Formats: sequence, structure tokens, C-alpha cells
Amino acid sequence: MSLIAYLLVVLVAALHAWFLVLEMFLWTKPLGLKTFRNTPEKAETTRVLAANQGLYNGFLATGLLWGLASVQWKVVLFFLICVVIAALYGAWSVNKRIFYVQGVPAVAAICAVIAVT
Repeated sequence: MSLIAYLLVVLVAALHAWFLVLEMFLWTKPLGLKTFRNTPEKAETTRVLAANQGLYNGFLATGLLWGLASVQWKVVLFFLICVVIAALYGAWSVNKRIFYVQGVPAVAAICAVIAVT
């Protein structure tokens, strides 16, 4: 796999690991409140849901890294497609900004992986 494809996949995995931290551990903290434009009250009532979301983001990151480590490009592509689907749903249901933050890097990684496999 080319260095660019590898780095893009690692970037997507790192983003999702960061989302895990934000949603599971920082949701009710100042950085989490600012990032998700939440009030302390709303954050407190939704913290369990956010932690669940964070866990799923961790699964996406882990799947991407597992695919890279085991040199299974179909696995990498599967998890990248999952990221794009999640980004599309998030853009539709919450905020279009989600697609740019989450989906665009995943689409770039998909293109790079396909170009070299």
C-alpha cells in the first residue's frame, strides 16, 4: 500500500479514536461541551448515549488498524465504507459539518486504497 493510502487510513483511525475520547470521557467537560456545542444540562442527560457512540467510534478505529496490521485491504475498505455511511447519516440527522470532518477523510482514504490495490 502506498504511504499516502496508509497515512490516510491512520488519520481516519486517529480521528475515530479521538471521537471515542471526546464522547466517552470529555462529553460533560469544557472541551466536549464546546466541541459538540452542548449545554452542561443536555450533556449530562445524554452522556450515556454519547459514551455508546464513542464506543462504536472506537470499534471503527480498531477495525481500520486491524485491517492495516493484518494487510487485509478488504477489511480496511469495509471499515472506511462504514465511516462514510456514519458520516452521511450524521450529516443528514445532526449537522452537515459531520460529513466534512468524518466523511471526507474516509472518502480520500478509500480512493487512495483503491488506487494502490
